[in-house]
Amino acid sequence: MGKKKEEKVMDDKVDVDRDDAASWWLVQKGIGASFICIALFALLVRVAVSLHPYSGAGNPPKFGDYEAQRHWMEITLNLPVTEWYRNSTTNDLSYWGLDYPPLTAYQSYVHGLFLRFFDPESVSLFTSRGYESYLGKLLMRWTVLSSDALIFFPAVLYFVCVYYTSHNNSRRNDIVWHISMLLLNPCLILIDHGHFQYNCISLGLTVGAIAAVLSQKDLVASFLFTLALNHKQMSAYFAPAFFSHLLGKCLRCKNPLLEVIKLGLVVIGTFAVVWWPYLHSADDFFGVLSRLAPFERGLYEDYVANFWCTTSILIKWKRLFTVQSLKLVSFTATVLTCLPSMVQQVLAPSGKGFLYGLMNSSFSFYLFSFQVHEKSILLPLLPASLLALEEPRPFRWLTHHALFSMFPLLYRDKLILPYMAMYALYTLLYLTPGGRSRLKKTDPSSSIASIMIGFLYLCSSILHIVYLTIRPPEKFPYLFEAMIMLMCFPQFVLCAFYSNAKQWLLSKHSTIDKEKKLI
Repeated sequence: MGKKKEEKVMDDKVDVDRDDAASWWLVQKGIGASFICIALFALLVRVAVSLHPYSGAGNPPKFGDYEAQRHWMEITLNLPVTEWYRNSTTNDLSYWGLDYPPLTAYQSYVHGLFLRFFDPESVSLFTSRGYESYLGKLLMRWTVLSSDALIFFPAVLYFVCVYYTSHNNSRRNDIVWHISMLLLNPCLILIDHGHFQYNCISLGLTVGAIAAVLSQKDLVASFLFTLALNHKQMSAYFAPAFFSHLLGKCLRCKNPLLEVIKLGLVVIGTFAVVWWPYLHSADDFFGVLSRLAPFERGLYEDYVANFWCTTSILIKWKRLFTVQSLKLVSFTATVLTCLPSMVQQVLAPSGKGFLYGLMNSSFSFYLFSFQVHEKSILLPLLPASLLALEEPRPFRWLTHHALFSMFPLLYRDKLILPYMAMYALYTLLYLTPGGRSRLKKTDPSSSIASIMIGFLYLCSSILHIVYLTIRPPEKFPYLFEAMIMLMCFPQFVLCAFYSNAKQWLLSKHSTIDKEKKLI
């Protein structure tokens, strides 16, 4: 009994020391002031992007994502919670029906209260459809900005404190550069503050969960990631990495079963609290669940640079196979491609391996899962951003092609000016001292590789100009979208192979280190 108390005291001391170390590091390095300056600049950039049009602006009858988010506020404010996902005379699900988990609905309700306080007409039932007043747009933009500032920014600070506390040899320039890459990611800013979405919430919760895993607070990580899953079901892209890493850690504990049960209880408990209004009736529960898996939309949307859309040029998947068959095939392909990464983390869990695992599992989903959208590239891009200091060149390569893959979507939203401005800003920030110092250490060993990289950059630049200045032939109206897709898809596959190889090399290095210690 005394031994257990002693162990508990030592564990508590380790946690306190770790927290103190993070605080000491923040003060000693002076990163707190740098973070605040970067955060303020990042907020100003978001405000500047939000001054431009959004998805579906002035485009009746259904408008776009902006109207979908506003409509959800209208529905959650004016209908009982059990009616939010149910088709009725007051809630026509064919007009932007809620298709995200309950946490998104609760977020819509809170933001709806904010809108109703200042502009009641913007969320009034029936009469507010297509509402686009200046005040209404200002309030809607503010809800995204505040979500970013209250959730994503603190999560990034938490990650930076945890990540660099264990990297004592990191220079201040490197850390400041990494913060800039995370807070000024052009893809996330353009989608959330231009196109109009709330990815900052689910991604912020995920970053918080990742930081908690790295700081050995696995129960907190399980809670935060479960919240992310309950905000956007696309957070499931990261689920295999979280599951395999936490399972691998549990298997190395004295009582693995107890650790697994503790994590399971946190996950189940969090799900139960979020889904509580829908657990009293099987009809309500399955009604919500059916809304989260819109298989009727098809295998993919638009010209997304994943396996199914790219190969559909040669193989007409939708004609050859039923929806049920495609669901099974896509599920199998997704599981098989993320399985190697999961096995590595179960066998040899590590912080760096976990970050690579997040990138690998999210790429598996993006490339092979059912119903993928262009915006889904934000998910593989998140762990790539967290690894930016370790992998500056792959991060830059992925960011470039992620942004390029969303170009047709942003063009339709009339966001070309902020698109170019954000890309220019990102390039300038990338080439600041912190970025240049990392690039010198990772210069391509082959001049042929440098020439190939330069050639691909040139091709994408030319294709941008062609897309903006030349009309496609009438017989092939989506020719240029297909060309962009065909350029981006191989790069995403290359990044996925590279990330998987890097993760498995970690196991090799750890084995070599153990052998050296034995010698």
